[in-house]
Amino acid sequence: MTARGALLFGRYAFAPNQLGYCGPPDHQALLDYVAAKAPDKGLLELERRFEGAFPYLLLIAQANGIADPFDERVVDAYWVGNDLLNKVGPGEFKDSLQARFAPRMNARSFHWLTTKLESGARPHHNFHVFDVYLRGGLMKDERATIALDLMDSCRVSWGQVTAVEGDHLVVERQPLTLVAGKLALGAVVVTRVTRQHGGQGFVGSPPAGTSVSIHWNWACDVLDQDALRRLRRATTRCIELANQTI
Repeated sequence: MTARGALLFGRYAFAPNQLGYCGPPDHQALLDYVAAKAPDKGLLELERRFEGAFPYLLLIAQANGIADPFDERVVDAYWVGNDLLNKVGPGEFKDSLQARFAPRMNARSFHWLTTKLESGARPHHNFHVFDVYLRGGLMKDERATIALDLMDSCRVSWGQVTAVEGDHLVVERQPLTLVAGKLALGAVVVTRVTRQHGGQGFVGSPPAGTSVSIHWNWACDVLDQDALRRLRRATTRCIELANQTI
């Protein structure tokens, strides 16, 4: 097993798991494993049951000739974004989407989705959020056209720490907005995100100025400048693709 990759996956998967959105009903075990930095086969068994994310890891790993879907490079590609995404061709990406999501979509929506593959869509988590999540029948309110608040929570975003307040971080973050009917990142706002649960967390007490990744209002990881740049770039591209059909 790739211990670092399994721990990295858990950093991002914990928050939706705690909320009951994805993965097996054992978020405390996931938190314990990752906070203690003590991965074993039990952690991998938990993480393979994330029915939303794990197939994307398999797709990225196979396209890059990597045997372990929890290789740290693969996990980083899916949640943050790196060059491994570019090796996933439109044909194999389409096959994966068709097997998983076409039965949940009407023909028009699936056609819209697959037209983006030739435009450079890649299996990044934020592409799933902006383009697959709603149309794939994964939203409870089928009447919704643009579930902005849910998209903003579900996407992997970033924020700059300004203070630590108990179990929370105060961060400056750009929220997802609608401008003339199109998705965009808005002006920076100050908000609070959770950094620990029951005294356990993944980012410690980062000093002011530190950049952290955020998923469902949970501080997942500390981002260096390279990771921040890659996440910004991937997010910008995913927003551009989403706006083609909004």
